[in-house]
Order: sequence, then C-alpha cells, then structure tokens
Amino acid sequence: MKRLILLLGLLSMVTPAPAQAMSDKQLVGHLKQIYISWHAAMVRKDANTWKRLTSTTRQINVRNRLWSERKKFPDSLFAANVAPPSIANLSAQRVRVKGNTAKAIYFGKVDFGVGGKPTDNVYVISYVKETSGWKYNGAEFVNLGALPEVRKQLQAGDLKFFDTADFHPNGIVEPAPIAIRGPVKYIAKTYVFCPGREVKLLVNKISPHLFQNTKRSDVVIGGAVDGLNEMQYSIKDIPGGDPKAPITLRLYLMSQVPGTKPLKVAEYQIEDGTKPKTSGTLRFQVTPEMTLKLKGR
Repeated sequence: MKRLILLLGLLSMVTPAPAQAMSDKQLVGHLKQIYISWHAAMVRKDANTWKRLTSTTRQINVRNRLWSERKKFPDSLFAANVAPPSIANLSAQRVRVKGNTAKAIYFGKVDFGVGGKPTDNVYVISYVKETSGWKYNGAEFVNLGALPEVRKQLQAGDLKFFDTADFHPNGIVEPAPIAIRGPVKYIAKTYVFCPGREVKLLVNKISPHLFQNTKRSDVVIGGAVDGLNEMQYSIKDIPGGDPKAPITLRLYLMSQVPGTKPLKVAEYQIEDGTKPKTSGTLRFQVTPEMTLKLKGR
C-alpha cells in the first residue's frame, strides 16, 4: 500500500467496510474507533476487549514485562497510576499508513489523569494490521515543554514538525518476541551509565536493551535462571560525545526478601578514560547461596 497522508479534519465515526474495501475516510474513522474502544477497555479493566484490540507483539511485550517483575497478568495491566489519555478533546492532525503499519498524530492537552493542568503536547498512536484487522500497537507522548516555538507553530496550524521520519510509519511489522511462560524465579535489572555512547545489551539471549547517552535501569525480560547466565554487550561512541567519559554496565538480582539489598552479579566499568571494549560477554552464576538471599529459602 502506498503511503497515505490524510488530513484528519475528516475524522468521523464511520462504521468500517471490510478492510480490503475501506476508503481512506473509513480507515481514518476505523483507526480512531480502535483507540477509543481500546481506551475504554483500559478504563473498564476489560482484559478480553484489550486483548482483541491489541497487537500480538504488544500483548507479549506487556505480559513478558509484568511476569519479569513477578506481577500478575492481566491484573497488573490495569493497576498503573497513569491512565492512557482520551483523544476525545485532542485535535487530529495526520494519519499516515504504510503497508501494514499506521500512525495517527494528535495535538492538544494530553491528559494522563495525574492532576495538574495539562498543556498542549503531541500524542502519536501506532497501529499494525494483522490477519484479523488493525490493532493498537502502542503510543508515544511528545512533550513540547522544551520546544516552545514548535508548540506555537502547531497552535497556529503549521504542521511541518510532523514531516520528520519519527512521525511516519516504516511499513515494518516487528516479529513477535519470545514469550516467557510465567512469572520469573529471579527478578533481574540492568543498569547502564553511558554518557556520549550507545550501549546494546542482550541478557540470556532473550532480553535486548538499548541505551543512548543516558543513565537508566531496565527490567530483564525472563529474569535470571539457576546456574549460568550471561549478558552480552556492545559499545560505540556517539558523534560529539566525550570518548574519555566513564562508562558502567551492571546487572543486579532483586531480592524478594524485605530489607535485603539487590545483589550485583555482573559489572563492566571504565573510570580512568581508558577506551572501553567494543563488545564482550559478562557471565555469572545463580547459586543456592544466592537463592537464600533473594527468596529467603
């Protein structure tokens, strides 16, 4: 399908025809209705409707994340303090479709229900088309607090900000990730401090992580397992970054015993300006002694 660029002033609640016969206007309305129904399912805590309207890849990602923190699924899906925003009062700007992917762009007072007075920002909803039709595949919130001129342009109707690649679907439907089978035995988290660098990690060949010029921790999908575990890493400089800046890669196991600190089980660190290795593998063992500290038995 050729890329479609549609002004969303035509948005309407149209009952869609079969997918292959859908007009541009019907598709726009259909995608909007998918999100409205998905949002309602989140508010009602309706797991069956959420599953029906959510892409397979996103379902697996959400379930993997919750089980990797030993949380219940789907109960914990609806326990977040931040609610997905309604698009009822947002201004529709663009819908772009490429192949089996689509993005819908909204502008206005994006409200996550956390109080305060929402300001004008951007909300981008992604969709993918599966065998059973179009599905919600995630959303991005673009905070314009640091871009006041862009906010003014959008308020004045100048939409050039949306012409960059970030606001275009790429036409690629990501393959579904490996699905874990239930809550993990050991909760694991990566920690990376990498000013001026890009770091990629792969833990136990199942949990990929990307860090760029940041300091952040991530939950390891699949957690850690008894016996041997590994964390593969690659490091490269970001143009303009300081090649002598320190860098730290770590992996922690999180104790389920109240008051017990996490166990640091793997680390790669450069502090003295030495150039780091471009790649490597850190290995560690989960032993019975560790199990006592992590689980109390």
